[in-house]
Amino acid sequence: MGKLKIRDSWGSRLGIIMAVAGSAVGLGNFLRFPAKVASNGGGAFMIPYFVSFFLLGLPLMWIEWTLGRFGGGFEHGTAPGIFHSLWQKNRFIKYFGVIGIFGPLVIFIYYTYIESWALAYSFFNLVGKYSRFADQATMQSFLRGFQGIESNQYFKGLGCAYLFFLLTFILNISVIYYGIRGGIEKVCKIAMPLLFIFGLVLFFRVITLGAPDPTRPTWNISNGFGFLWNPDFSALKSAKVWLEAAGQIFFTLSVGIGVILTYTSYLSKGDDVALSGLTAASTNEMAEVILGGSIIIPAAFVFFGPQNIQSIAQSGVFNLGFVTMPLVLNQLPWAQVLSFIWFFLLFLAGVTSSVSLAQPAIAFLEDEFDIGRKKAVFIFGAVTFLLCHAVVFFLKNGVVDELDFWGGTFFLVVFATIETILFAWIFGMEKAWDEIHKGADMRIPVFYKFIIKYITPLFLFLILGTWFWQEWLPIIFMKGVSAENRVFILATRLALVLIFAVLAILVKIAWRRKKD
Repeated sequence: MGKLKIRDSWGSRLGIIMAVAGSAVGLGNFLRFPAKVASNGGGAFMIPYFVSFFLLGLPLMWIEWTLGRFGGGFEHGTAPGIFHSLWQKNRFIKYFGVIGIFGPLVIFIYYTYIESWALAYSFFNLVGKYSRFADQATMQSFLRGFQGIESNQYFKGLGCAYLFFLLTFILNISVIYYGIRGGIEKVCKIAMPLLFIFGLVLFFRVITLGAPDPTRPTWNISNGFGFLWNPDFSALKSAKVWLEAAGQIFFTLSVGIGVILTYTSYLSKGDDVALSGLTAASTNEMAEVILGGSIIIPAAFVFFGPQNIQSIAQSGVFNLGFVTMPLVLNQLPWAQVLSFIWFFLLFLAGVTSSVSLAQPAIAFLEDEFDIGRKKAVFIFGAVTFLLCHAVVFFLKNGVVDELDFWGGTFFLVVFATIETILFAWIFGMEKAWDEIHKGADMRIPVFYKFIIKYITPLFLFLILGTWFWQEWLPIIFMKGVSAENRVFILATRLALVLIFAVLAILVKIAWRRKKD
């Protein structure tokens, strides 16, 4: 008689909420969100943002919490098995679920490296390595030297960056090694409250900023918030703004990736998903809108003024976090403490997200191949460690942007569309509605039945259709990519195809084993 397999589980309801919120609260909340708001019509951006939250974000959050718990009842913790459980008559649907392992794996490859920069800058701040820098060009040169993009007086090669990458990678693997309850839940229960404390400290410091230059009294925090939040309603006519807002909701809530499916597969059948999903989404929104939207851009306005703030907002999320913000904090009392808080906040946000990205691949090995946790973590760690080197050594050649587009943008929307159709139309909306409310501590407003069945998939098809109409050919033919970088982009795409193919083959092997 076979030995009964016991799946891991969450230790508490707070644990799963903190873990899902931790997966969502990441670098994008504090870097990507303020840049998107400032460069897409200010306060007007928030209109499509909240429309997307209520019509895409919340429905997908409930869909994924419900699907994950449902699939976990069949001992499936990843999308191929969960999709197969929903539509067993279709022998191909499990291959669409490969996206739910592929996406997190691809994001983990580059996200861990970027996360390591925050750890490095936390250390640099403590030793005063950039404390005397006072202009954007010097700080930019320091960052580029650290990244290995250029060799300068601050860094000779990638040795320093590689050391912090190793430390960050080992930390991630160590957390994952101890499992759902012993590793991820414990870390998120500590990291999330600490992250919010650090965020509130920076928030209150920023809102108490005066005008540092008496000759420029309009460079004040009130006008800084005005720049960020006063709406330019003409921006609402742009389809790009609506697409950017929808994309930010996907990115910030971690929906459409496959992580939440895996996390919630460790729930019991009677565990609430309605209120818990809403709580996790609300926690993320508080971190993003209240904290993320109130730190970088308003503070930068005070010190750099209205003429420069637009270019700063559009300079890229790395420049915002690692160039502009340190310069702002360097000009404040207790600069060293505040800078450490800022970068360690980013590091905590990164860790709670990156450990979640690893879990789908590990759960797939555990559930579908009956591989033990330790061995599954070792396999995942060995494979991803090798893959991460492409990001470390070829960052300057556009590899990160390419991985982010396919793994963290395009396939994310495709996956969300597939799971919504499966949930509302294949599984059936009435059955799905009953499944959502099993063990629920709240009743979801009934109009969400209509939204989930019709509005959410329509919205998703509109996003995909618009993208194919406007962006497909330029991206495929690498328009805008320099001639010297084209070979790197092509190699990255071939590597992504190979990763997807390997995962699809593993799914085929796993189902053949089950059948035998």
